[in-house]
Amino acid sequence: MKIKVTVKEKKTLLKKIDTPFIRLDSFLKLCDAVATGGHAKAVIQNGEVRVNGEVCVQRGKKLRPGDKAEFENTIYKVE
Repeated sequence: MKIKVTVKEKKTLLKKIDTPFIRLDSFLKLCDAVATGGHAKAVIQNGEVRVNGEVCVQRGKKLRPGDKAEFENTIYKVE
């Protein structure tokens, strides 16, 4: 028996910031990946967010230009 697997491509969205860094929870809100800060806190603490390829559970994680946050099959890149 053969199983056919389809891999969905991940979208990449670029978001420019005007500060040296931005907190992960604020960045997800800025990108409209989550609706509220409480939603951001929940998905981060549940391990649903990856930063630069690794699961991150720190909502205050500082993201700088060049960093990538991945959530729900979308990659958000800080510029």
